[in-house]
Amino acid sequence: MIQKLSKKDITQFKNQLEQKKQKITARIEILKKSDPFSDPDHATDNAAIDTDVREQIGHETIVAEVEVSNKTLFLIETALKKIARGLYGVCEKCRLPIGLNRLKIVPETRYCLDCEKKLIK
Repeated sequence: MIQKLSKKDITQFKNQLEQKKQKITARIEILKKSDPFSDPDHATDNAAIDTDVREQIGHETIVAEVEVSNKTLFLIETALKKIARGLYGVCEKCRLPIGLNRLKIVPETRYCLDCEKKLIK
């Protein structure tokens, strides 16, 4: 049986989401600073081919990590907006409540478990 979220639950999820948002935002900044392509001298240095390859791989890895982090950040911001509008914990697909245990595991989720499974197929 799916229970309705209490005000205490919602406050806890909000705090958890805000902390997660801060961590991800900080992580994105660190990643961007560590990108070998962020060095202004990168374009003009005459590095060896193997160094160029390592820098390219490092850059592509960082770009991928930033992309995943930005997607998670978007989901977190969406969840925080839902909390503000009183819509948090409701599946975007079927409009039924999302289970408390699922929200504890993935507080930024948009879908109940059944709808998530259908979307994956």
